[in-house]
Amino acid sequence: MTTKDVPPPLARAVIDRAADERLDEGLLTRIQQDVGTRVLLLHGDRAPLDQHSALRWLRPDAVPGDAVWAFLGRDAGKHAVALAALPAAAPEPVVDAAGWGSLRVIGGELDPDDAGRVVQGLSLGRWLLDAPFCPTCGGATEIQQAGWSRRCVVCGRQHFPRTDPAVIVAVASADGERLLLGRNAAWGDIPVYSTFAGFVEAGESLETTVEREVAEEAGVRLDRIVYRGSQAWPYPRSLMLGFTAYAVADDEARPDGEEILDVRWFTRAEIREALAGRGEIRLPGSASIARSLILRWVGE
Repeated sequence: MTTKDVPPPLARAVIDRAADERLDEGLLTRIQQDVGTRVLLLHGDRAPLDQHSALRWLRPDAVPGDAVWAFLGRDAGKHAVALAALPAAAPEPVVDAAGWGSLRVIGGELDPDDAGRVVQGLSLGRWLLDAPFCPTCGGATEIQQAGWSRRCVVCGRQHFPRTDPAVIVAVASADGERLLLGRNAAWGDIPVYSTFAGFVEAGESLETTVEREVAEEAGVRLDRIVYRGSQAWPYPRSLMLGFTAYAVADDEARPDGEEILDVRWFTRAEIREALAGRGEIRLPGSASIARSLILRWVGE
């Protein structure tokens, strides 16, 4: 397998969502009473871990009573997999765990299927906790389809989890031998350099978004845009669509001065040093598709 063949770190799971079971109105009650159910407990964006930093799955009777539940599917043994979500503001649950870890930090190191379940659970759990009221009339909503929809008790409208598409782009030089990375203002003085990203606007294609975002943030016109893969990023509900693009003219690169404070061209040798933890800059974490795009370029 080459670097080009490796999917982004949070998109490697092969999981059974068992979506056909969601219409069973008694499903959530049954899986909460079944000792064979494997429960993913989330406190904000953090999950419990064992002493080896692997995901700690719980039994239903170990879950706090105020958690919001949803059905995530079936494991390889056909046991139910469930989500129990608590807001970050809630007290930390007392469970049998060696510690807690957030998706941002641990996602790239987890077993692929466990990582996939955390992404699935966090994406769904955030929506369940954040959308208790109807956006149309303001009425209260009730959970249906085992956690995958909400119905307004006032106007009857049905609502589903939302996904916002966003592009993320590794910009290579015209000859493909250097990579353009930017330092975001949100990182303060930390010298983290990453690829360029932004949300798809209404009525916009992915390719147009790539061209617009790179032009806005880094001042570069693009000659060729190549799709590389995607992964969900539930902060709060994004689907990151990854691309590599090639600059028309390398000397056009300049930061916008607001969102992006600095842009720099890097050679493969410089990127390898940063990946090894050496050098003067830091790169995105192992769970991010940004790092995946950088690794792909280094391996080309």
